[in-house]
Amino acid sequence: MSAITVCVRQLLLFARIEARCCAFAVALLSGVALSGVLPRLPVARYDLLLVYGVLLTLLFRFRGWESGRDLAVIGICHAVGLAFELVKVALGSWSYPEPALLKFHGVPLYGGFLYAAVGSYVCRAWRLLDLRLTGYRAGPTAVVAAGVYVNFFGHHWLPDLRWLLAGCLLAVTARAQVWFTVGERRHRMPLALSFTLIGFFLWVAENIATAVGAWRYPYQISQWQPVSWQKFGAWALLISVTFVLVERSRRAPVRAVR
Repeated sequence: MSAITVCVRQLLLFARIEARCCAFAVALLSGVALSGVLPRLPVARYDLLLVYGVLLTLLFRFRGWESGRDLAVIGICHAVGLAFELVKVALGSWSYPEPALLKFHGVPLYGGFLYAAVGSYVCRAWRLLDLRLTGYRAGPTAVVAAGVYVNFFGHHWLPDLRWLLAGCLLAVTARAQVWFTVGERRHRMPLALSFTLIGFFLWVAENIATAVGAWRYPYQISQWQPVSWQKFGAWALLISVTFVLVERSRRAPVRAVR
């Protein structure tokens, strides 16, 4: 078998595994898209999507596609995302223009599922690709990730430190490698590169999400336009927050059930 054939097969298999990792996100976005073309219902669309997100979460748990530990991490991502949304919507960074009963300060509760989907992706990738880390500095990476999260709030009142934080993230992950399995072969990738690639695909997903009405940026209210390229960099930084949460959960001891 030629090297090119092996490479192509590995890429196809990797794409298949990645599709499985994205199952929750794909199902969620499909639900958002479908809800936009449904006939007028007595239930607000955002409230309907909240119910759909809860049912989707339960389905993944009871089917064994998410573990109890995964569910805890995903729940934290949901809460962290809602806090982020409350601040950003209040400041006019984006909006949820449709009415809903379960909507607080302009943010529908379903909005947290958009961040939960990212958490689900990382959890599933960790398991399905059998991720292992070498050269990973957990403490410094967690500190920088916390700084990234805080900066996305604080830059509205304080100097924007995202470029400084990006440099710090590159520095603390300079020796970190992610090892993953595709079929019977092990591969490795610099952790910083994985953040960049995930950030790009999250930017693509954000374009799809805003196109189907998940939320709207101010410049998309009258007519949809592509999401700014700046959001690509923002996601490449923010994914570090989710990664740190998942990595920490993987190191936590599992208590035996008596």
